[in-house]
Amino acid sequence: MEISRRGLLQSSLAVGLTAALGSLGGQAAHAAPIARDAFGRILAATPTGHGPVTLRWLEGAAPAQVASGATWGVPWPKGALSPDQGFSLTAESGVSIPVQSWPTGWWPDGTVKWTAHAISGDAERSATYTLAPGDAAAHPSALSVADSRSSVVVNTGTIRVEFPKRGRVLVSDIRRGATVIAENGRLVASRQNAPDTDRPDKVNHEWFESQVDEVVVEQTGPVRAVIRVTGTHKKGGRNWLPFDLRFYLYAGSDGIRVVHSFVFDGDEKTDFINGLGVQFDVPLPAQPHDRHVRFAGAGAGVLGEAVRGITGLRRDPGAAAREAQIAGAWTPDPATWDQRVTSRLKWIPAWGDYSLSQLTAHGFEIRKRTSSGHSWIRVDGGTRSRGLAYIGTPAGGLAFGMRNFWQLHPTELEISGAATDRATATVWMWSPRAEAMDLRFYHDGMGQDTYPEQLDALEITYEDYEPGFGSPYGVARTTELMFWALPATPTADAFSALADANSTPPLLVSPPEHNHSAGVFGSWSPVDRSSPAKIAIEDKLAFMHDHYVQQVDQRSWYGFWDYGDVMHDFDRDRHVWRYDIGGYAWDNSELSTDMWLWYHYLRTGDATAFRFAEAMTRHTGEVDVYHLGQWADLGTRHGIMHWGDSAKQQRISNAGYRRFYYFLTADERVGDLLHDLVDADKTFLVLDPSRKVRDDVYAPQPDALAVSNTTDWGALGLAWLAEWERNGDPIAQLKLTNGAKTIAAMPNGWAQGGTLKYNLEDGTYAEETERTVSVGSLDSVFGLFELMTELIDLMGDPEVERQWVNYCRLYNGTSAEQIAITGTSWGGQNLRQAYSRATAYAATRLDDTALAQRAWKEFRTGHAGYPESLAFTSTRVDGTRVLNPIDEAPFSTNASAQYGLAAIQNLALVGNHV
Repeated sequence: MEISRRGLLQSSLAVGLTAALGSLGGQAAHAAPIARDAFGRILAATPTGHGPVTLRWLEGAAPAQVASGATWGVPWPKGALSPDQGFSLTAESGVSIPVQSWPTGWWPDGTVKWTAHAISGDAERSATYTLAPGDAAAHPSALSVADSRSSVVVNTGTIRVEFPKRGRVLVSDIRRGATVIAENGRLVASRQNAPDTDRPDKVNHEWFESQVDEVVVEQTGPVRAVIRVTGTHKKGGRNWLPFDLRFYLYAGSDGIRVVHSFVFDGDEKTDFINGLGVQFDVPLPAQPHDRHVRFAGAGAGVLGEAVRGITGLRRDPGAAAREAQIAGAWTPDPATWDQRVTSRLKWIPAWGDYSLSQLTAHGFEIRKRTSSGHSWIRVDGGTRSRGLAYIGTPAGGLAFGMRNFWQLHPTELEISGAATDRATATVWMWSPRAEAMDLRFYHDGMGQDTYPEQLDALEITYEDYEPGFGSPYGVARTTELMFWALPATPTADAFSALADANSTPPLLVSPPEHNHSAGVFGSWSPVDRSSPAKIAIEDKLAFMHDHYVQQVDQRSWYGFWDYGDVMHDFDRDRHVWRYDIGGYAWDNSELSTDMWLWYHYLRTGDATAFRFAEAMTRHTGEVDVYHLGQWADLGTRHGIMHWGDSAKQQRISNAGYRRFYYFLTADERVGDLLHDLVDADKTFLVLDPSRKVRDDVYAPQPDALAVSNTTDWGALGLAWLAEWERNGDPIAQLKLTNGAKTIAAMPNGWAQGGTLKYNLEDGTYAEETERTVSVGSLDSVFGLFELMTELIDLMGDPEVERQWVNYCRLYNGTSAEQIAITGTSWGGQNLRQAYSRATAYAATRLDDTALAQRAWKEFRTGHAGYPESLAFTSTRVDGTRVLNPIDEAPFSTNASAQYGLAAIQNLALVGNHV
């Protein structure tokens, strides 16, 4: 039996609507799902149409600079639009904006659920735009992609970029007309065999460069081209650190956005990465006094210098020369300067090497030197750099940078060799000036050699340890980079605008009201402050979210491997989050923190909320999940190290936590992560989540796997739902619907106990005839609620709905009610506030006012959460009690996430009864 079905996707994606999608930008990414006759002809419902949608910039005002371009997603109601629907985009001025559009999600009837759209960075800037069904305007610069046996060449009409298909170089060159702006783009990595802190005298270093395995054209325009490059880092006979890069180029734009992902596949005891970067060579066809360096600081700050300065000298070359150099323009012929300067130019040092290093979140340093072998001198420093640099001449140059530069420290922007006619520009995602990465587990096991010992230790530190399970092998990190091939050295204002676009890429969004009316993402509603009771809840939701945003900065939850996550629980004696107490440290998505943050954004449309959730998505989908090795597709439970806990589970790698970001942005990397999980049920052949607490003999078999019908199945189901929506591997829809139907066929549905047997081939559960019950408080708080809310409407299966409504009604019900339906009392269940949304769902489906009122009573009582009487306020703690002044609030992250989700869903479901 074939267990992995990922390969099937590659063929299934190509069928169906390839021709129809031509008018949507030439992309045959996906075909419409399921609605076909016996001859494969589309049977999509007749679309009803949809009016225009007003889009705005996420951060508010129209940005001064839009990186290389902007791509975003928009949802549509079921039945509104056909798969071949085109779109027009209009600025406030009435000007038609060239836009590329393509579908990314479908409803089961074949109509479009989600579309993605792209505009170039040269599009007319407008505070709002109108997106409507219609014909897109053509871009005046024809974007072209030429795919040959040896290379791919993309021409945006402004720049030409060549991607060779073999070798160490990712980008042969970037040209503006006949001018080569940059060339020999490559990845570099450095490793050492021991950490800096143990035996520095025993440290040896090795240097690796990229080795290209494959170059694939994913989009060809007319507005946006996407080129995917994969490979490894190589030295001699060793290939490691697999990388996956996407280059985004837009018609008429001189910018290139790069999404860089790599996977750690080394031995954490001998492989210590001490440098990870992207390099380009930059030709400098000018004298040193006409070569220019720029660095972006915090705020609007810019440092601008020439490689050989002619200001501040003992002799003055003249105002014209000085002013031209400061402006980054060509200086007049030195023959026209004061000859006391011209004759002595050779005595003025040329500063060939520059470095801006951000080794912490709170400070950066800029240094320079003349060349290798000579001392560095300090130039300046600051707090948080926006992560952009430039090297070039008045005839053009390269701006290069990294998003979240200070948040993902230790980082660095380096320029070397600028005193020669060819400089090297490097974005260091891990700076060589920092200590090498040390990914080893933080303790020696402390004698926890057996399951009973590990379970006993769990009772004190809440850490689930097991020898060998604290491995980073297979974890990943994704970083976003920007490069601009500029026609001249930019002015300070222009460079600062580029730096802003690099650090916060502008994004267009549709409003909460439209997104809600489209019926996507289940039970939620826009912010509603129409009554005192609702105002009270809305105020609490806003305060709680703001507090966590504040905590990220006050607690410095930053760093290459940490940024995007939050801590699990708080130590009120030490006034710190429990960063060093086992399972109370990093949260790792426990109890669906990601979902709470995304629903908060959907309701508010708030930019801070989006960026907070975005950072968490980038972190939890990469760092907290294994992408290679024996635990591929599994996530790691909360702990001191993101990969340290021995509980490797589907509930953490949960696709439902990434699905929001994919559809709102059309991000291909996150799309890959969603697709990777389609066959994640195979992990139950590899690792038994219940191995430490079993009292039976269990040998996993493909047709009888111990996959729970709640926590496990819910996480798997969200991956299948995403794949079904995207019309990928058809096994996803089959397994999702088979699972729901066979669970519903059990005597007690989602409350069914016993030895459940899951079939890996088709997603069915074996028939259960005995009426048993097994219910736990964690069953539904990892996305099962959210899955079923959507799935019931998509499937329209009465028995699935009946069994799920029973489960929802009974969880917080009385023992008598539980016994009457399932034959057994469910006992004293935990997390009753969280499950108030289950009661609310049942109330809505049954149209039961008493149940609706019960849901609000459960919510206000706040069992295992936050009761109505709890004051949502913070206390400032300062002085000698803490290292830095901080604000404390009565929150733990699990309770916060579930309070937020319960409040949001209750307001949507039974808000009229609040």
